[in-house]
Amino acid sequence: MLAIRLIAEPDRLDVLVLPVRSADSTAEGDTSAEPVPTAVAGPDGTAGEATALVSAARLTGRAGEIHTQLRPGRTPGRLLLLGIGDGDEAAWRAAGAALARSASAETHITIALPAEVTPAAVRGLTEGLLLAPYRFRLTEAGDRPALTAVDLLLDDPTGYEDTVATARTTAAMTHLARDLTNTPSSVKTPQWFADQVATAAADLPDLRLRVRGPAELTTEGFGGILAVGGGSASGPRLVELDWHPANARTHVVLIGKGITFDTGGISIKPVASMKLMRKDMAGAAAVVAATVGAAALRLPVRITTLTPLAENMVSGSAFRPGDVIRHYGGTTSETTNSDAEGRLVLADALAYAVQQLKPDLLLDLATLTGANSVALGKRTAALYSENDELATSVLAAAEAAGESAWRMPLHTDYVEYLGSEIADLYSAPTQGAGSVLAALYLREFTGELRDRWLHLDMSAPSWADGDQAEVSRGATGWGVRSLLRWLADVN
Repeated sequence: MLAIRLIAEPDRLDVLVLPVRSADSTAEGDTSAEPVPTAVAGPDGTAGEATALVSAARLTGRAGEIHTQLRPGRTPGRLLLLGIGDGDEAAWRAAGAALARSASAETHITIALPAEVTPAAVRGLTEGLLLAPYRFRLTEAGDRPALTAVDLLLDDPTGYEDTVATARTTAAMTHLARDLTNTPSSVKTPQWFADQVATAAADLPDLRLRVRGPAELTTEGFGGILAVGGGSASGPRLVELDWHPANARTHVVLIGKGITFDTGGISIKPVASMKLMRKDMAGAAAVVAATVGAAALRLPVRITTLTPLAENMVSGSAFRPGDVIRHYGGTTSETTNSDAEGRLVLADALAYAVQQLKPDLLLDLATLTGANSVALGKRTAALYSENDELATSVLAAAEAAGESAWRMPLHTDYVEYLGSEIADLYSAPTQGAGSVLAALYLREFTGELRDRWLHLDMSAPSWADGDQAEVSRGATGWGVRSLLRWLADVN
């Protein structure tokens, strides 16, 4: 990962980056820009040169705008003017991401930060710098960014060390979730995923791991996980990861859907829809990475993370539409569609959390429905909760982290569609709105925690078709940044 130093005096000035902010709009509606006074002055002449260039190049100062000025025979050899918009955290994150991509051919850059730069701005910049260059490749072929080091020039570097450390951990955990999600399913069996969790958690104190295999799942009655995983030669697992610091006052359970590949089962998907189903465990990746990150940051909140893991395959032992599944705790589901498998494994995990763990708050993340993208597009998760305070706090954390979520309704008039003639519930009714009905189905397993439960249907934003700001194409690691922000404020 990119090395970032906090310094008060530059010791290498190959490339100097100076911030430019958006100024007041003109009468014609065009946005003007102006250089930002920096905490540490650059070499003689660079400030005046920047002022002249802003006008000559007609810069707007929008976040992520970059103008490069070559200075042969002088120091620095290249001057980069970096747009930071209005200077809030989101703008600095976008600026950092744009800079990381634009300067990828450089080996080292120095960024002169404003005199009054806030910790939030430094965090945004650092996250943008670290997240944007991410690429997942299983080959050494192809160009890699040359940029390996960035210096942040400040008058008091020590005042921002914790901020940069938090941003670095957040980026590292987002990379972990992206790596887990991007890994091809020929490698990513349920046991492989469990092994990756063990490796990630190995050196962190107060972090305990338990992995249940098929025999334990059978003995304890996890019928949903067993049914979905029953068609695969790679048996299902339930990973339970517990972060329990001594000073924790609140216990949060995080649950992530972990379908390591989804063929749709007997209700098989079309090829075009199946190709990217290695991402169907992005919820599990997000909650695991957030929990490991919380342990690394020593956040004072207890977190128990559950990832029900299964491969939904077609075989003679695959579960069928019309089968009745007995979930953990005894509730039964009539399976109307074997491609609606995620809710079946989540139902087991939710029921187990409610009955055995008894947390204060219960959250689940899942790449659950295609209806999520139909309703909200490709970058926004659907959030469901009956708890206004909980919903507001998670939405605020997502916004601060630069991830998008929108609260959706839990329509009570859809509940009747969940009724089955031969079981307690239909797993996937055909009436009503798909994402809402999936949430209502999950709600049936929340018991006494119904008013302290929140569900995020994050199928759409878990994958990006191209680069945009700090998001790189492929798996996005959506949810890690939001969860770490939210967990840091839980008390």
